[in-house]
Parts: sequence; C-alpha cells; structure tokens
Amino acid sequence: MCLIVFAWQVVPGAPLVAAANRDEFYDRPASAASAWAEHPNVYAGRDLQGGGSWMGITQDGANGPRFAAVTNIRGPHERRADAPSRGALVADFLAGTLSAAQYIDHIAEGSAAYNGFNLVVGDRASLYWYSNRGGEDARNGMQLAPGIYGISNGLLDAPWPKVVRTKAEFASLLCQGAPEDAYFEMLADTTRAPDLRLPDTGIAIDLERVLSAVCIETAGYGTRTSTVVRLYNDAPAELNERLVQ
Repeated sequence: MCLIVFAWQVVPGAPLVAAANRDEFYDRPASAASAWAEHPNVYAGRDLQGGGSWMGITQDGANGPRFAAVTNIRGPHERRADAPSRGALVADFLAGTLSAAQYIDHIAEGSAAYNGFNLVVGDRASLYWYSNRGGEDARNGMQLAPGIYGISNGLLDAPWPKVVRTKAEFASLLCQGAPEDAYFEMLADTTRAPDLRLPDTGIAIDLERVLSAVCIETAGYGTRTSTVVRLYNDAPAELNERLVQ
C-alpha cells in the first residue's frame, strides 16, 4: 500500500472509512482480496511472494471488526534485500488476537529488522499508527485522535502533494455523502505534481515526478489495486477492491 487516506471517528455510524492505492511491480504475484483459507475471518489481498498483505479486515475481536494496512517508507539508501516482508505485519495482526496496542508492543522490539514502514492497526474502538522510522511517537505507536489522515511513502501526514490533495478531496467526498464510485475516481487520478512541490526522497527527479501521482503508471511498476474500506458500529465491515493494472 503506497497511499492511504482515512477518516477516524468522523463519520457517524462508521468509525473508520479508508481509501487506498497499492503500488507495486507488475510482475510481483498477488491474489485479489478474499477470505483466507487458513483464516476464514480474514478478508484481504495476498502478496504471493512474501505471503503477507498490504491491507485487510476481519469481523472478529473484542471490539468487533479489525483493520490493518501498511505502506513502505521510501529510503533507497537504507533498503536491505534480506529484510523480512512488511506484509507479514498486516497478516499477523489480522490473524491474531492481540489488541492494536498489544500488537505494537509485540512487534516494536524486532521492527528494526524491517525496511521502513508505516503500520495502521485497530478496530472500531481504537486506531494506532506505528513506524520504525521517525521520532518517539512513531516508535512508541500513536493512538490516533478523531480526524482525517493520510500516508504515502513518508511518515503520517507528511505533506507530500498527493497526500495533501487526496486528503482534501476525501474530506469533501465524505461531507457530500458521495457514492463509492467517487472514491475510486479520486484514487484513479494520474496528475503529477509540479517540480517545486516534489519531496526529496533520495531518488532521481524524473522518478519523483512519476511517483507523485495518486495513481502511478509506468512500464513495470504502478498502482495495481484501489480499495475502499468501512468499519461500521452496527454492521459487518466492508472492503471493496478494484483492479487497476
């Protein structure tokens, strides 16, 4: 998952509403979102190379449905080829029984082994953000207050152009009570940011331009799925996914 915007405790009756794009190499095998055979209560896509997932839900837990999502933090000079798959962080939370706070405590000691990541985990009672990069709040895990948030390949709410733009449009769609198709249209935006607004993440400027779009299109890498998730107070959670590439 490389872009996620989400509203926490903003929409009456729906503690969490999220919209996200997964960006990945086209030749990395993956399966579409579905119930997992070994964990039927988990509903998520699956990375068939690493075995984990980028985003998913369940219907169980002490506080009802559970949610997890991960994004990579762009750090080309820090990346280690032998690091474990970050998708396991999503899969293990969804398949387990630990609360979000307990899970963050559980993974914190070993999180340095992973390449940089953001992790969002929770249920309809509480939601947490954790990263193995950044300051004390990131490394201790931050319980999120009600609000609208965005994450791409930087830290939570880093003001990258596509995060700022998508958060604003997402908030507008929520206020309008827009239909689900409008969220997928938002996620399909291929507009690239102007150079003066691009972040400096240690890659070439031409690649920064390409990756600045909400929906990325290149010959070998890009946005592969778009997903909209809702956790409700009094109804089953929903995860709707659309294939892009």
